[in-house]
Amino acid sequence: MKILLDILILLVGFVALIKGADWFVDGSAAVARKFRVPGVIIGLTIVAMGTSAPELAVSTAAAIGGSNEIAISNVAGSNLFNLLMVLGICAIIHPVPVDEPIVKRDYPVNLGITVLLLGFIGLPGLIVGTLVEGDTFSEAMRAQVGEVSRIFGILALLIFAAYIFFLVRAAKKNKTEEEPEENPMPTWKCVVLILVGIGCIVGGGEAVVYGAKNIALAAGMTETLVGLTIVALGTSLPELVTSIVAARKGQTGMAVGNVIGSNIFNILLILGVSSTIHPIGVNLASICDISYLLVVSLVVLYFCLNNRKITRGEGIFMVLFYFADMAFAIIR
Repeated sequence: MKILLDILILLVGFVALIKGADWFVDGSAAVARKFRVPGVIIGLTIVAMGTSAPELAVSTAAAIGGSNEIAISNVAGSNLFNLLMVLGICAIIHPVPVDEPIVKRDYPVNLGITVLLLGFIGLPGLIVGTLVEGDTFSEAMRAQVGEVSRIFGILALLIFAAYIFFLVRAAKKNKTEEEPEENPMPTWKCVVLILVGIGCIVGGGEAVVYGAKNIALAAGMTETLVGLTIVALGTSLPELVTSIVAARKGQTGMAVGNVIGSNIFNILLILGVSSTIHPIGVNLASICDISYLLVVSLVVLYFCLNNRKITRGEGIFMVLFYFADMAFAIIR
């Protein structure tokens, strides 16, 4: 009976996260349009932050509660899911074109911050990891060998602020006049959507962490595995649904930008906030996950540079690549 209650709490948390993010984005975007903020700025800032709000809520709640493995594995799992599953499924539905600014501006930032994160935790962790003794491979992988420190968190938040400032300034230089809405949303409704959305995101994040931890304990799973699979999938659903709808309508050009932007937000904002609140413990499994994320990022970059689009064949490869990673995560 207890496990059924935990599953129910987890499902309710996922629904609250998704609906909360949806309401938050709708309300914020309506306010931005009301004050005639260019739509491109809305997409690059408010909407991107709104779709990353579930990951932020889950990771922050996990950091405050001391479930640090969920905080970092949720980010790694969400970024892997975005790159391989979201882009892969979109490419299977329709080949995904890649805009030049994404390749020249945003993708290098994504790669750079992944390398930065790996540099902070990877080399020190591997050195300590050579000294770890465990009876089994699984025990050695679970041993804590380092942390995502407050120094990284503060640095990540500073880089995030600079990145957003650069995007906003670039968007203002290239903004176009937009037609006013025929039936604008009332201000009171915008405020209600924003407040209710934030409440659902925060409450849903707490529920997901609580349910995921209990299910992991009952099933003998590690928090790292839960963060990589169940939690990462649940918090990445907004990006997945949005991108699939766009692909079905033939608007696949926005898919890569959404994924890369979300991944940048996940590392800089989510890990930045989480590790500033409380340093995040890192085990060898987490170092492997971030290393694998870097490899996947390079592979996807190659696909993006190949004729400036991701083909259906490459999409199938990406989806299979994701399932292979999940199989390894379960085995370890």
